[in-house]
Amino acid sequence: MSNLEIRKKLLSNAIKNYQLADAIGINQSTLSVWLRTELNDERRERVEKALDQLINNK
Repeated sequence: MSNLEIRKKLLSNAIKNYQLADAIGINQSTLSVWLRTELNDERRERVEKALDQLINNK
């Protein structure tokens, strides 16, 4: 999943960046920095897992 797809998924599911950052266990500003460039595999995996959990818990 690309960073653009992550942002679209956040928007379409009404999830805020701070909520995703909390679910990952990082600061909101750190998430913002991560999403400026394409994520490496480890970070992408953490983001996707947390995002899926947030969507499933709605």
